[in-house]
Amino acid sequence: MPRMIDLIRASAVPSNLMQSAARGALAVPPQEMIEILVHLAVHNKVFGDQARLTLAGWDEVSSRVAASAPNTSKEVLQYFIASENLRPALLPALLENPSLDEATLAEAAGSASREVVEAMLKSGRINHSEKILSSLSSNPNLTGIETTNIKNKLASGIAAPVNSQAEEERVDEDDVMPEMPADEPAGPEDVLDEALMAYFAEHEKEITANQDKPFQPIGSFHENVGSGSEELLAADPEAPIAAAPTGAPAPAPPAAATTAAATGVKKAALVKKDEGRGSALQKISKLDVKGRIQLAMKGTKEERSILVRDGTKVVALAVLDSPKITDSEVEKFASQRNVLESVLRGIPLKRRFMKHYGIVRNLVFNPRAPIDVSITLIKNLLVQDLKNLSGNKEVSETVRKSALRLFKQKVDTSKRD
Repeated sequence: MPRMIDLIRASAVPSNLMQSAARGALAVPPQEMIEILVHLAVHNKVFGDQARLTLAGWDEVSSRVAASAPNTSKEVLQYFIASENLRPALLPALLENPSLDEATLAEAAGSASREVVEAMLKSGRINHSEKILSSLSSNPNLTGIETTNIKNKLASGIAAPVNSQAEEERVDEDDVMPEMPADEPAGPEDVLDEALMAYFAEHEKEITANQDKPFQPIGSFHENVGSGSEELLAADPEAPIAAAPTGAPAPAPPAAATTAAATGVKKAALVKKDEGRGSALQKISKLDVKGRIQLAMKGTKEERSILVRDGTKVVALAVLDSPKITDSEVEKFASQRNVLESVLRGIPLKRRFMKHYGIVRNLVFNPRAPIDVSITLIKNLLVQDLKNLSGNKEVSETVRKSALRLFKQKVDTSKRD
């Protein structure tokens, strides 16, 4: 018996069944349903728009399975990797799928967005392909250091990844300029200094007005600083940080003794991480506004995650201006509720960040985001996200109603077409 995809390719099914197919409503395995949707999206003028909308909101787990499976059809893989259809969550699987040919990836590498570039630099397959790296080296979204690293790698032969994932070393408490971790985009010292001086000049009046203001975080840190860490700061947003907690832990009750022994190694590792975080908090608490701005620009990812919640606006915004900040960091900031409103307003002002769908989505879904910002960005959401947003009672009623109206418009448009 022929598969449904074969019947659809042969135009051997009635129009009502084709309509159900375009909506993803056929009783076939998920991978075959995806293949049917892609075929309709690419080749069918009547049901193509509906199929594209269905694919855009398709279940992420099934989509990732299709993106990583070697037996997935070439047409599906090429559809997923196309810039107009690309879903960031599928990108790592697509890059490593051997059925997605090298020529296709090389063609995409030359003009890929910053988000795609970052994923490619982390891919083992990309880093071992001279053809793809050659194309990637001409991409305008590369930083200067990344371009140099790729060219040096090509000149010396393909042997190791461009970006090593070396573990970040703990910095000394008195080291105001810590060594940069390997997962952050490096920048020449003169570039960092230029950005810092430009920021000082642009915000001179604000810095002078707030120069004696101590570090006062917005909200509580323990929920975002790291999983498994102890609370490093009090929940009171007005309480300045003096030092990380140093009290001795209470003895474990007898009933928990066995569990404590079994997880001793894990706890020791967490304590070490918390000590490092405590050191960063202590360091930050000793700095004046200029020192904190300097650290926001030139410090580590951990320090930026703390300083973005600084209650002093000019410090928090300096984090967004750091040449070292990554899109993945901003994606997390966009979803946080314990940052100043000015931070959530500042993110959309950077064109680079607005090219990252995850950042846009997180901003709109963030109840703390200003309504005017959310309303402006709603039009960029995929249909499934519009549907989810319209039922999200954490955001304002205005945002929910706008999402519902736009969702209905897009669905109605696809039906008419």
